[in-house]
Formats: sequence, C-alpha cells, structure tokens
Amino acid sequence: MAGGSGTGRDTAGGERIGAAAGIGTAGAKAAGEHARFNPAAELGFSGDPRQHGALGDDMLHAQVTWDGTLATNRLDELGVNIERLRVEIKDVTASVALVLDGRPEDVARCVQSVIDHSDARVLAIDLGNIDGAGDVVHELAERHPERIVVWHVAEEPRWRGGTASRGACRDKLMKLDEADVHVLMETNVVLRGDALTPLIATVVEGAVAAGWHGLESSDGDYQVAAGPGKVRALTGELMVVRRAAALRAISELPEDVDDGRDADLRFSQALPGELIVPAEPLQVAKLGPHD
Repeated sequence: MAGGSGTGRDTAGGERIGAAAGIGTAGAKAAGEHARFNPAAELGFSGDPRQHGALGDDMLHAQVTWDGTLATNRLDELGVNIERLRVEIKDVTASVALVLDGRPEDVARCVQSVIDHSDARVLAIDLGNIDGAGDVVHELAERHPERIVVWHVAEEPRWRGGTASRGACRDKLMKLDEADVHVLMETNVVLRGDALTPLIATVVEGAVAAGWHGLESSDGDYQVAAGPGKVRALTGELMVVRRAAALRAISELPEDVDDGRDADLRFSQALPGELIVPAEPLQVAKLGPHD
C-alpha cells in the first residue's frame, strides 16, 4: 500500500518499483502527496508480521475469520476438491470407449478433450472410416500412441445402412478394455475440464455407475430428467461404470440393438447397484445432436 512489492516490507524495492511506475511512495512524493506510513494500523495491525491484529477487537476477529472462510471457498472452487479426488483415485485406471460413425470434426474435438483433460486411455472402433473420421483418430493415435488405441473395421454402422450394430460395438469395446472403470462417451460430447475425476470417484465410493445425466420413468418410458443423486437410469452421453459389472450387464443386451439411446438406458438399468449423478456440475459440453 506504500509502494512495496512482494510482502510490502521490502522498502528499498518498493522505492525502486514505485519510482519507475509513478505509484507508491516515490510516485506520491512526485505528485506532492503523502503516502500513509502505516496504513495497516488503521485496521488494527501494527505492521509487525508477527502481530495479527488487536486481540480484543471482536469485530476485527470476525472479519479475519470471514475472510479466511472466503479464501478457503475460493481455493476449493479453483480445484482443491478435484485435487483431493484425484489423490483418492490415483490408482484407478480408466478407458474412454468411442464408436466412430462419421462427423470427423466432432470426433477430433471429442478425442482431443479427453487427452487434454484426463489421464484415461481412448479405445475407439472406427466403422468404415465414414467421412474420414477414422483417419482423424488414426492421426491422433500416432501423436499419442500411449493414450489412443483404434480398431478400423470395414463394416459401416447399421444405423447408416451398414452391418455393424451398436450393441456389438459396445460389447467389443468392453471386452477389449482392461481398465478398472469403463467410460461410455458419445463423440458429440467434449470435456471442458476434469469431468471424469468426479464420476470415477463416485464409482470408487460405491456406485456401480455415475453419469452426466439421469432419467426417471414416465409411463414406462424414460423421458424425465433426474438427478443429482440416485437415479433409475443413466444416458450414455457420458457414463462411468465398473468394468466387471459392465461386462455382466452388456451380455444381457442383444448384439443387434441399434438405437443408441435405448441401448444405453437398458444397459444402465441392467447394472447391479446404484446409479448416481454427482451433485457438482460437470465440465462437459455437447457439440450438437447426432442422429
């Protein structure tokens, strides 16, 4: 406040910096003004770094306590809670499973977001290299060979006139995975930050699966949004599941199922355990609808 830098107690440094910038002690003198010698005294502090305020001043003590609480909350918002969760799940491996069926621009953004915002591996099945989507991921895999594995198959998806079914693709990816948790993700979804850690931590804490969005049944059809907390079903846009449970549940779905949304809902319902949508908002965004 008097032209110092750093802790404010380096008077020599303060003079030099103040003189250069026209602020602080030197700047005030140049302008014919007087800098306060000890502005901290006005707030009940002596200026001695070991002196923490007037002990008998309840109002000051309350203010300091309040400021400390706000600082703690800000730190938490800046990632302390995420860092704590990362420590808790540091030994848990995860793989993000993707089915590629075109839309290469979305595929590139989706895969890159996983690389940028997580430590998870990417496992992808490329169906027929539609519109060059397989080429895009192949190039990314060459740049990140330790993070991306892609299988290129000639079959195109049945929902685009080919022979490969949705159920078969999900089944193959789960069986090819060797991680502790398996992440179902759609290629029109991107991570804007570390969204996987809260989901993985929820599974580590006891849920069989955790997802971005939950649904409840209405007249037998799952159309009602649900969560946060325990839900009846999860959508497959972004879902983390215990792989051992996923292998059992996927076996209950017909391999020829093609409706992605219906398949994901039925898959989540077949899981033996609680399905959870975390309370905190996830840093996830949707690029647009994929038919």
